[in-house]
Amino acid sequence: MSSKYHRDEDFIKKFGLRLKEIRKSKGVSQEELAFKCGFELSQIGRIERGTINTSISHVAAIANALEIAPGELFTF
Repeated sequence: MSSKYHRDEDFIKKFGLRLKEIRKSKGVSQEELAFKCGFELSQIGRIERGTINTSISHVAAIANALEIAPGELFTF
């Protein structure tokens, strides 16, 4: 059975690594970021590990919390 939805695992992992890189460069812990975004702590870890495909509204919240343009999360 084929799916209409394509999940690009490589892209999702690259996004997570980029998020981790930016977060660490700003000296922000996963816990701090989760709090600022209103997310569960475990969700930040899952995004960074590339185990979940986060929503665009979550990308906006993360960028806002890190005080960056959302596009910076996609420069990898």
